[in-house]
Amino acid sequence: MTEITRLFEFPYFQLEKYNSISDAFVMKQKGEWIKTSTEEYLAKANAISRALLRLGIQKNDKIAVISSNNRTEWNIMDIGILQIGAQNIPIYPTISEIDYAYIINHSEAIYCFVSDEEILRKINLIRDQTPNLREVYSFNDIENCKNWTELLTLGEDSSNQFEVEERKNSVSPSDLATIIYTSGTTGKPKGVMLSHHNIVSNILDSAPRIPFEAGETRALSFLPICHIFERIILYLYQYHGVSIYFGESIEKISDNLKEVKPNVMTAVPRLLEKVYDKIYAKGTELTGIKKRLFFWAIDLGFRFEPYGANGFWYEFQLKIARKLIFSKWKEGLGGNLDVLVSGSAALQPRLCRIFAAAGIPVMEGYGLTETSPVITVNEMKNFGFRVGTVGKVIPNVDVKIAADGEILCKGPNVMMGYFKDEQLTNEVIMDGYFHTGDIGEFDKDGFLKITDRKKEMFKTSGGKYIAPQLIENTMKQSRFIEQIMVIGADEKMPAAFIQPSFEFVKEWAKIHKITIGDTNKELVTNPQVIQRIEEEVAVLNEKFGNWEKIKRFELTEDVWSIEGGQLTPTLKLKRKIVLEKYRDLYSKIYG
Repeated sequence: MTEITRLFEFPYFQLEKYNSISDAFVMKQKGEWIKTSTEEYLAKANAISRALLRLGIQKNDKIAVISSNNRTEWNIMDIGILQIGAQNIPIYPTISEIDYAYIINHSEAIYCFVSDEEILRKINLIRDQTPNLREVYSFNDIENCKNWTELLTLGEDSSNQFEVEERKNSVSPSDLATIIYTSGTTGKPKGVMLSHHNIVSNILDSAPRIPFEAGETRALSFLPICHIFERIILYLYQYHGVSIYFGESIEKISDNLKEVKPNVMTAVPRLLEKVYDKIYAKGTELTGIKKRLFFWAIDLGFRFEPYGANGFWYEFQLKIARKLIFSKWKEGLGGNLDVLVSGSAALQPRLCRIFAAAGIPVMEGYGLTETSPVITVNEMKNFGFRVGTVGKVIPNVDVKIAADGEILCKGPNVMMGYFKDEQLTNEVIMDGYFHTGDIGEFDKDGFLKITDRKKEMFKTSGGKYIAPQLIENTMKQSRFIEQIMVIGADEKMPAAFIQPSFEFVKEWAKIHKITIGDTNKELVTNPQVIQRIEEEVAVLNEKFGNWEKIKRFELTEDVWSIEGGQLTPTLKLKRKIVLEKYRDLYSKIYG
C-alpha cells in the first residue's frame, strides 16, 4: 500500500485501497447530484497538471482558488496544482476587495480560479492593482471569462505526463504545499506556510480519533474548504474511503441533510446552537403530554455523561427518551448522522451533552491554522471523551502550559512560518514551541480545557482579570442573546454589547402579546425587551464571581456579520472593530 508523505497521494491511496469509489465527490448541479469517481478525480487532476505545465507553471509558483461553496472542481484543482510542486492559495470568498488585492499580491499568485460571477466581479475591480495576475478562470460558465474546462481540454493530450511524474517525484514532504491567509481580528492577513509534512502528519495522527467505517461512510461538507479545518477533514475522508457530498449552501443545509442522509458532518458551534434553537422552538409549540415528554428529554440530555457514568436508571430513561424524542431529532438531520466534528470556537457544554444524549456525539477538537490545525480532539472510544474539554493531545504532538497559562505546542504539525514575515514567525515560535495565544489547562486525566485568548483577557481598574470568552459563551446559552462582546478593560466593572436574537425575541413578544414595533431599532429600545434580557443576564451572572458579573449592557440594532465587519470569516469577534463601531454605546455605559 502507498505510504502517504505528500498531500497529492491521498487520492492515489484511495484508488489503490478502495478500487475507485463511484461517489468519491458528489455535488448538485441544476437540481441533480453529479458523482465523480476516484478514477475520474485523478484523471482530471492529471489533465490539470499537464495543462498547467503547458502554461509554463514552475515549481513554487502560486495559484489562488476562491470558491463561494465547496465543490468537486476545487479538489481537482488542488491535486493538479500540488503534484507539480506549485502551491494552492485558498482565499475566503467573503473578504473585501482590498484584502483580495493584498493576498494575491503578497502571495505572488499568477493565476486565479473563481467559482462564480460575484467573486469574478470583485477580482475584476482590483485587476489593475494585481500586476502579476496573468489570468482568471471560473468554474461556473460566465460570459467573457475563461472557464476551467479549457485547461481540461488543454491537458487531454497525455504526451507530457512524464513531466508530471518528474515533478511529483521532485516534491519533498518538507516542501511548501499551501499558504493560508488567516482572517485575523485586526491588521493585515497573515500568510501561514504549511508543508506537505505539516498537513499529512496531522491527518494521519488525527485519523484514529474519528470513527469511520472504511468505504461505507457518507459525509456532508459545507464548511469553507479554504479553512484548514474543513480541508484536512476532506483529505481524511479520502484516506478512509468516505463518499463526500458537497452542501449547496448554509441556507439549504436542512434540505441537503435529508437528501444525502450523511453519517458524518463537520460543524461550528454557532450552527449547532441554531439547530438546537430550532428544535427547542418546535418543542415549545407542542401541547399536553407531548410537550412534557419533550422537556423531560431535554432535562435528561443536559445531565448526560458518557460511558454510562450516570448509572443504570439514567441509561434506562435515556433509552426511552431516544426512542420517543431524540429519534425525531436524528431524523430531522437525515436519519443516519452518527457523529459531528466541531472546531473553530468553543462549544457550550450543554450542547455537547444534549447532542450526545440524542445519539449524535459532537467530537470537539482544538487547533489553529498554524498547527495544521489539530492539537487535541475528543473521541468516543477508549474513554477519550469528556464534556467541557477539547480532548487529549494527538500522537506525536507535544503540548505544555506556560507559567502564565498559555498553551504551547511542538510537533510536525507546527507551520513553517509566516510568509515573508520572519520577525512575526520568531515572535510566536520559540525553542521549537508555537505560542498559541490561548489560555488553557489540563485536568488530571490529560484532557485540555480552553479558558480564553491571552490577548483578549483584560483587567478592570480594580486589578481583577476578566476572561471574556468564558462569560460570552455562558451568556449565549440564553435564547434571547445571539451575539455578545464583554468589555471593560481598565474600567471599574465589566459590561457588554449584546445583539439580541431578533427572530426569537419577535416570537417571544408575539406569544406574550407585547408590541415591539417593526424595526430592530424599536425592538432594542423596548423597555420590556430590555427588562427580559436583564433577567437572563442576571440568572447567568450567578455562575461568576462578583467581579466578573456583567453589571450593564447595551443592545445593538445591527445583526453582527462578516459583511457588517463585526465577525471574521470563521465567525470570531473582531473586538477592536466592534469596540470602535459601538463607541457611543461604550460612552453610554461608562459615561
